[in-house]
Amino acid sequence: MNIRIFEEFASTLAKICAASSLAQDRPLLWTCIANPRAGGFTIGSRWKKHRAALEACAERAGKTKRRGPARPSDTSRKFDGASGVLGSYGLFLTARPGAAGEIVRALLDEAAAASAVVPPPFFLIITAGGDGTSLEAQLALYEAHPALRSNFAILRLPMGTGNDGADAWELDKALELLTEKTSIEYSRALRLRTSTRGKGPFLAFNILSLGLDAFVTHMTNKMKGSLPGDSYKLWVDIAALLYDKVYKVGAMELNAYDEGGAQVLSLNEPLLLSAMGVSGKRTYGSHKMILPDERNVCVLRQMSLFRKFSLKGLFATGGHVDKKEAALCNASRLEFRYRYPILAQMDGEAVRLEAEDFPVSIELTEPAIPVLKKLEP
Repeated sequence: MNIRIFEEFASTLAKICAASSLAQDRPLLWTCIANPRAGGFTIGSRWKKHRAALEACAERAGKTKRRGPARPSDTSRKFDGASGVLGSYGLFLTARPGAAGEIVRALLDEAAAASAVVPPPFFLIITAGGDGTSLEAQLALYEAHPALRSNFAILRLPMGTGNDGADAWELDKALELLTEKTSIEYSRALRLRTSTRGKGPFLAFNILSLGLDAFVTHMTNKMKGSLPGDSYKLWVDIAALLYDKVYKVGAMELNAYDEGGAQVLSLNEPLLLSAMGVSGKRTYGSHKMILPDERNVCVLRQMSLFRKFSLKGLFATGGHVDKKEAALCNASRLEFRYRYPILAQMDGEAVRLEAEDFPVSIELTEPAIPVLKKLEP
């Protein structure tokens, strides 16, 4: 690990945060949670591009009117187990799975202790990694009491190899949410419930799905570090050949309901995958456009091997939505009945569902995660 990269990243990001227009009437305390193994740091060409975006944004921020008090959180300083330099800039580097969630819970404790201060500080959490880092942070934030959560906002920077859950695909666009006028909106999550006590519920903040794509996610995670290049893309091709041999694709009963409880889709046939997004216009698998329009549910029927390879390329453009194998709708709840094991994936994390886990449901939660949205001029 090249510590100089992270010192440069942290110091430049600190300049941007110190000039942020966020929560102007309150002290701003920021913490950046970074995965040091993320491709945005470890791949030279990507880091060079990211560094240029950071420096340009910091230069613009330095020319803006100074805001009120802003500094790194006490938690970021406390959790810096190295020289203390990174913590002094508000940066925390994850060293193992679960670390991002731990620091968010520590930040919640810091916010609770400071709640009596007038005005109470506002906490900004910045994730700088892939979808796994932002998933951990959001899971911890989701579990907080709504009153405590109202003192937070989260910004998800695209620093990983897979950035479908980030606030923008390019770093410069994500950083604009710190320098331009923004509002705080509460985003929903997706909740997967099973019929087995103690199994779940599971949460996702981008897309939650069952079937072939979850198999690709599972195998990609299993072989991560063993295969060179884009292993997700490689496993898409392999899964087209192997999936039906590893997992039986039998008749699945699927019923979809809108916010008012009206049924909007009903299927009972072999299904290759079923994907539900927090909203429409969402991607997964490094920008595969599974939900290219306003509809937040996409179901693909089982198809021949030839058709799988024929349609595979259409996911990059969203062209699959017009094919007979696809069914799309807007829904707030999906209900599944199935007699065979199948994999589910939540923002890149997979879990195996057994026959006894069904019926299974996926539903939109109440608005819960405070995110930044740019104000339209």
